[in-house]
Formats: sequence, structure tokens, C-alpha cells
Amino acid sequence: MSCKVLVVEDEKAISDIIAFNLKREGFEIICAYDGKKGHEMALSEDPDIILLDIMLPGMDGFEVCKRIRKKSEVPIIMLTAREEETDKIFGLEVGADDYMTKPFSMRELVARIHANTRRMPRTTDREETKGADLGETKQGISINHEKYEVSKDGRILDLTNREYEIICFLAKEPGAIVSRESLMEKVWGYEYYDDLRSVDVAICRLREKIEDNPAEPKHIITKRGIGYYIVMQ
Repeated sequence: MSCKVLVVEDEKAISDIIAFNLKREGFEIICAYDGKKGHEMALSEDPDIILLDIMLPGMDGFEVCKRIRKKSEVPIIMLTAREEETDKIFGLEVGADDYMTKPFSMRELVARIHANTRRMPRTTDREETKGADLGETKQGISINHEKYEVSKDGRILDLTNREYEIICFLAKEPGAIVSRESLMEKVWGYEYYDDLRSVDVAICRLREKIEDNPAEPKHIITKRGIGYYIVMQ
């Protein structure tokens, strides 16, 4: 099946260039030219991934991202001309999975799309796996590898694809310290070490969902200056 990409970009010339090049790569493309329409199409068109600009008329990309995250786990890559560090971090904090600054190469964009869509089945596919056995269960945390779900004390956590991948990667070797560079390469799917804050923000978001007190984590622990490890006993 082809991957459906929703491009939310108010500059039609840029949107057309992205759509043309991605269609050549075999992607199915749908477009929106303002924030409100982008939000509507994100929920009605069931895209596999969203390319979301920040500076949009009607509703900016940050707000669109926040609203989408209340309803959907679809991967979101923010595309923007802004280079400020605070904008990038804020985009990740409101739920974006990745971030690219214009101008960017189409080759890199295609690689980022594949990296953000290739691993985890979509929510509709997961419904077919109900009734599967639970994976490892310790300290009230359960990982169901068949259903792609993580539970805590019997309650299914509302994780994004990336958050699920992070906890599964860490859980492969409980107690083993994993560097931020390794997480970026293995979970994000590419070697991109210019900005490892993406890893820190994703870990922070995951802790908010899995820890009783995110300020004093007991499951996902920071090894200062090195990386992270998970406690499963």
C-alpha cells in the first residue's frame, strides 16, 4: 500500500514542489493550505504522516499539532523556515515527531518520512491483534508486543508510535544505559546528531505518561552526560 502524506503548507508553490517530488517517489499526496483545513483533513482523511508548516493562516502549526494529538497518534513532521531553538523544542513538546528547517533536500525529507512511518502498524491494524498474550510485566508496566501497547497497572497508556518504540528499545536490556545518539539512530531511524534535544523532549513526554511523578522518575532514568536506562524490576 502507498503511504498517504498530508501536506499542510500555505505557500502553494512550496506545497506543489513537495507534492510533485513525493508523488514521484510513490507517495499518495493530499494538501491543505491553512491550519483549520489541515486539522480537519488530519482527522477525516486518515493520513499515514503529516508534513506541517508552522506559519499558517487561521491556526498556526503548533495549535494544529496540539489538536491533532488529542485525537490521533499519526506521525507529524514540522516543516518551517524558523530556525530558533525555542520553536523547534516547542514543536516537539506539543507532539511533533520530527522537525525540518527550510530549505531541505527532498532526499532527506523522503528518508525522514520512511523513518517515521516504517515500524509500527497504524491503530486500525492493531485492532486485528486483540487477544494476544502480554509481554514482560514488571512494576505494573506491561508491554504487549502483539498489540503494540504499553499498560501501567492495567491501564493502556496513550503513547505515540515513537514513545512506544523508545520504551521497547530501552526494555530490550533493562538497566543498560543507552546513549542519546544510539536512540536517535535506532529509534528515529537515521544518524542525525546535530540536535539531540529531540531525544530529551521525547523522553520527557514519555515520562509524563508513564511515571507517577515525572520530576522523580522511577522507570526511565537519566545517566547524566551519557543517556537513559529503564528499570523493570
